[in-house]
Amino acid sequence: MATRLLHLWQIVSPAMQIALFDLDGTITYRDTLLPFLLGKLVRRPWQLLRLIRVLPAALRYLLDRDRGHLKGALLHATLHGQTHSDLTPWVEEFASQTVAQRVMPGARIAIDRHRRAGDRLVLMSASVDLYVPKLGALLGFDAVICTQVQWFGEVLDGRLAGENCRGEEKSRQLAGLRERHPGASIVAYGNSLSDVPHLLLSERGVFINAPPRARLMLERQGLTCESWR
Repeated sequence: MATRLLHLWQIVSPAMQIALFDLDGTITYRDTLLPFLLGKLVRRPWQLLRLIRVLPAALRYLLDRDRGHLKGALLHATLHGQTHSDLTPWVEEFASQTVAQRVMPGARIAIDRHRRAGDRLVLMSASVDLYVPKLGALLGFDAVICTQVQWFGEVLDGRLAGENCRGEEKSRQLAGLRERHPGASIVAYGNSLSDVPHLLLSERGVFINAPPRARLMLERQGLTCESWR
């Protein structure tokens, strides 16, 4: 299965609340995947030429809008052949930099508030398991759900191992949380229109940094809008 729950906790009591956070643009100011990839490639600048290999997938994306295929093609083109030991130092550095420099103040406040309340913190992201679990650990999350990439033993292939954890897949994962923890209430945070379906499935959906023109529409659907910048 492409997305799975990492770092499971003990049985959740019926009164427990689960705080479900998106990552890119919700906790962080912007996307994390491209900075992760480019930060790795620039250490050996000639490896930037690998980006040329992504052109066929980029052209296909213009036709089918398949973000999962494009993401897998990008990872395969740029990081194929890397091993765990090749990637680990950069994963550690990137995660530390991200937590120190790229997390929005409002996100820190919300995470801390839920932690103090005793809520279970779950990070759910379309970004990949090369670095998202490390970010989740540094931010104090109890569990991580994210897109999985394919390995052959110790060698990274880079293409996705299953579904991209976005849109419909996030709704499916939220439903899975309900099945595993019946009676728990869920408050979910997201920042893109693709997050709206799973936000609406939660007891309380919070849309982060909504554009002014979209705010009224989102509130009419029953979502709360907050600014975390």
